[in-house]
Amino acid sequence: MNEMNAKTGFVTQIGMEYEEAFEIADDLGFDYVELMMDGATERQHLDPDAVRARAEKCNIDLTVHLPFALDIGSPFEYVREGTIREVQTAVETANAFGATKGVLHASSSAWKPAWDAEIVASNIVESVRKIDGFADDLGFEICVENIPGGWFTIHDFDRIFDETNASMTLDTGHARIDGLDSGGMASFVGSHGDRISHFHLNDTRLARDEHLPFGSGTIDFREIFGALPDDWDGTLSLEVFTLDYGYIETSKTSLDELL
Repeated sequence: MNEMNAKTGFVTQIGMEYEEAFEIADDLGFDYVELMMDGATERQHLDPDAVRARAEKCNIDLTVHLPFALDIGSPFEYVREGTIREVQTAVETANAFGATKGVLHASSSAWKPAWDAEIVASNIVESVRKIDGFADDLGFEICVENIPGGWFTIHDFDRIFDETNASMTLDTGHARIDGLDSGGMASFVGSHGDRISHFHLNDTRLARDEHLPFGSGTIDFREIFGALPDDWDGTLSLEVFTLDYGYIETSKTSLDELL
């Protein structure tokens, strides 16, 4: 496997207090925490100064997962405009507390029987461009995630690469749902590794969104990481659906051994 200069972290889950998550990240030797900016940790519920101070005290960096269900591709003009502004404001908040990159869902809840797919896809691409340009001016990186069964699955990502300057978050479990095995993901990484800045390490046994502890599924992460460019220096987020930090610790041990 190629030498990697990757940083490792984990995604907070619903029910996690960010203060505790930051402390545990420090205790376990993570480089950063990916703070979920939804629910109790949505931007209006966060004090940027307090978040920054806690992260600095715990000696960790921050990334964020931008709000999940906002419709950046809506065919309804004012819904789309409001969504873009909401995401931009979340980026401003994240930037204020020191985060350097954010995961974005390039998705829409538009009613598929009623709307031409090209209209919605074009809206999504244009919204990504606007959000990415806004973020870039702040020195903040947008990483668009592949969403299974959505408007931009892993099979559609060439358009994001070709028509925007945004980076990619590769969610391994989502790619598995959309039909790629470990070899298929490695092939994708080999072709697009220069645009993949961030991973959601979503382990799974089946083509489902299981989010198991790292190493307990059947995804061959060694093969996937081996396809990355030499000296790749992106970020690897463990995305484990648990409130038990013991599973986070087990995942970190497995990831460290692989790296």
